[in-house]
Amino acid sequence: MNPIALRLLNQQLVAPQFNDPAEVVRSMGAMQAQEYRMMRWAVEMRTRKPSQRAFKKAYDEGRIIRLHLMRGTWQLVSAEDYRMLIDLCAPKAIAVTKGWMSSNKISIPDDELMKVREVLVQTAADKGSVTKEDFVQALKEKDMQMDDHRLSYHVRMAEFSGTLCSGDLLPMKATYAFAEDKISKTAKMDRDEALMCLARSYFQSRQPATLEDFVWWSGLNVSDCRKAIMLLGDFIHVERWKGREFYLTETCRTRGFRKGRFLLIPPYDEYLIAYKSRDIVLPQEHKHRAHNNSGIFQPIIAYDGTICGNWAPFKDECQVTFFEDGFSAEEVEEAWQGYVAFLKLTPH
Repeated sequence: MNPIALRLLNQQLVAPQFNDPAEVVRSMGAMQAQEYRMMRWAVEMRTRKPSQRAFKKAYDEGRIIRLHLMRGTWQLVSAEDYRMLIDLCAPKAIAVTKGWMSSNKISIPDDELMKVREVLVQTAADKGSVTKEDFVQALKEKDMQMDDHRLSYHVRMAEFSGTLCSGDLLPMKATYAFAEDKISKTAKMDRDEALMCLARSYFQSRQPATLEDFVWWSGLNVSDCRKAIMLLGDFIHVERWKGREFYLTETCRTRGFRKGRFLLIPPYDEYLIAYKSRDIVLPQEHKHRAHNNSGIFQPIIAYDGTICGNWAPFKDECQVTFFEDGFSAEEVEEAWQGYVAFLKLTPH
């Protein structure tokens, strides 16, 4: 087993199979979306022809949704999976968020929560797509004022409840919409079926991966994750590699990997953040260059899947720093030009 090649193929980072960015998001189950600008590249670099226009169209149409969800952090999910994931993941995410609130000495009583949520939802429903500033103004008109930190928790709790989700895509600023207006209704799924669907999406798109990887990524407890894997039955099997057990599916992609390729990977990308077993692609001595212990992830360069440097996404020219000698900026130029071409297809 070559775990690096398999991860590249099944994450669609080499030989991508999709044209539609919404298909990428659905195939991945959920994708980290911490960085509002770079989440677009994270999705589109997994398509055959990366295009900002295609991403904006899918996002504005509500086929790709951004909200706080797994581990209480920003995620992209598909409209088809939105309500299933809310039902499955929100209870744990709410508990995590309340823990953060407690550590920050913030307490929001239920009557305040519902009163503010009513204003937020009504504002989004009336305007279609709103910014946080719109929420601030609407609350002010109701004689309700609060700092940005407290308002952020209110918005997050409304997302967990399935009432607020992402609005239209702006260049720099997040917007919000009333979920019922943005996303078509889907049939309710029982918990076991939802667990199985989530596990299938995760392992199909991140394999080979461990149980610990799935627990970390999903934010669910170990017993739920074990059950989800069990529900997949013969669709999934175990292979041992260097003393560890990894899960692979019967649909695992194994063909299409070519050597000698650089990838410019955005911060918070699933190639790293989806795993506890990051050491497979990231040498331990360079871990601090890719992410810190506080959960801050950097833009990274991969060569044949191994993380070897950092790059600067918001510069006019290709600026790279390699962890070790043996590489040059000129070798990354082809990958940089692919990124530049993606940026040029900017929606207006």
